[in-house]
Amino acid sequence: MAEVVAFGSNGGTADGYLARPDSGKGLGIVVVQEWWGLNDQIKGVADRFASEGFTALAPDFYHGKATTEPDEAGKLLMALNSDQVAKDGRGAAKYLAKETGGKVGVIGFCMGGQLALLIGTAAPDDVGAVVDMYGTHPMIKPDFTKMKAPVLALFGGSDGANPPEAREALANELQTAGVRFTIDVYPKPGHAFMNETGHGYDPEATADAWRRILEFFRENLAT
Repeated sequence: MAEVVAFGSNGGTADGYLARPDSGKGLGIVVVQEWWGLNDQIKGVADRFASEGFTALAPDFYHGKATTEPDEAGKLLMALNSDQVAKDGRGAAKYLAKETGGKVGVIGFCMGGQLALLIGTAAPDDVGAVVDMYGTHPMIKPDFTKMKAPVLALFGGSDGANPPEAREALANELQTAGVRFTIDVYPKPGHAFMNETGHGYDPEATADAWRRILEFFRENLAT
């Protein structure tokens, strides 16, 4: 059961893809896109969460734009306004929290991993858990002192976009702010290893990551 919904965003509106479980309602998860935009692959991730009993909302942070070209994706990524992302992310979290009746989880992939962290700081009273899947964005700087939720961050060991120093910097920022977090690295895969449509897809790491993600959300969002 899926539909496109509109939600409030600081006086404006934004759209998203909402996937519900067969039961009609489950724990809420905000699913944040890669740099390609809100495409079928990300909608499929929301559907996967719904099949696991969650209610999943994938906001459209590009507001109708999407691409399959890396150069264009890079331009869309760099054009993102962090204040607008925070507003849209906060709106999505509040909408989903009202829809589900409890705190929500946020997960982001690639660029979306950093956006998920930002949403955790922008809506700290509505977000109960954050997962960063190999995500960075050079222009997005979350204020981790506002983060109340625990963080799980998973990376690939051969991910050139997230070298050891980047992962260490994230760990230091989270630790300094007093955030509960776990950062782990799968030695073999590179970037975007959970995207089954890409050349870097790693089925073994993906299966284990899905297990950990589901356990993390169920543990931290259970009422």
